[in-house]
Amino acid sequence: GYHGDLNETFCVGNVDADGRRVVQTAFECLQSALAMVKPGTLYRDLGSTIHRVAQANKCSVVRTYCGHGIGSLFHTAPNVPHYHKNKAKGVMKEGHVLTIEPMINLGHYDDTTWGDNWTAVTRDGKRSAQFEHTILVTKDGCEILTARENEPVMKWDPDLVQR
Repeated sequence: GYHGDLNETFCVGNVDADGRRVVQTAFECLQSALAMVKPGTLYRDLGSTIHRVAQANKCSVVRTYCGHGIGSLFHTAPNVPHYHKNKAKGVMKEGHVLTIEPMINLGHYDDTTWGDNWTAVTRDGKRSAQFEHTILVTKDGCEILTARENEPVMKWDPDLVQR
């Protein structure tokens, strides 16, 4: 079998403007990176695009975690950093399967992991958000393998993330 990796952030209850901003920014960061996916794109270039979108919305990008290749193994090459000036190696080719999963913060990009060795939080205690998809590089762009039914292209709709 094959693995898939997917993440969405939801707003629960009455969320303030900063909370809505970081969630929408995380969505737009992934959306902007997906728009770059096609054969010939350097994996490292995704980070610069994500960084620009985050910075324009007064947010930061976590540097500890990255997207990754995925298939019959869950985490494989390539590593896909989401921050500016990363040193990722590799060029996208048709048939590559990977995740893009930027974590976006209202404060500083530093994070820490709790004693359970699983829960990651911002070091400054400010909120963060993340959206992620597993994608296939096609000859003309990409196919979102983890897309919602009847939603092959990501479009921001605040009603879909509000609970």
